[in-house]
Amino acid sequence: MSKLRRQHSYSTSNVVEPKNLVDLKAKTGNLYESIAIIAKRANQINISIKEELHNKLEEFASHTDSLEEIHENKEQIEISKAYERMPNPSLLSTQEFIEDKVYYRKNEEDLFS
Repeated sequence: MSKLRRQHSYSTSNVVEPKNLVDLKAKTGNLYESIAIIAKRANQINISIKEELHNKLEEFASHTDSLEEIHENKEQIEISKAYERMPNPSLLSTQEFIEDKVYYRKNEEDLFS
């Protein structure tokens, strides 16, 4: 395992740290509601990252490129690697939730059910 750690450079933003479930529950009063909010925010982050990556890679798209030119595009490879190194959207959304950076509200209909 230590051999794998030396081969890969881990950034601190990609390290999964345990979270206190009591703290997550305290924000909404319900642990499952907190997790649902985090999951929805993670989905939003994921969608925006995918759109951003797609837009950047679209600049390199050419319908007349040969197969060799597609595989040799170093700028495109570097952009893809940079996005692969980004933290997981779930980790980002959990951190935002803990730091009170996520706005959420309860639906009126849910309150009377």
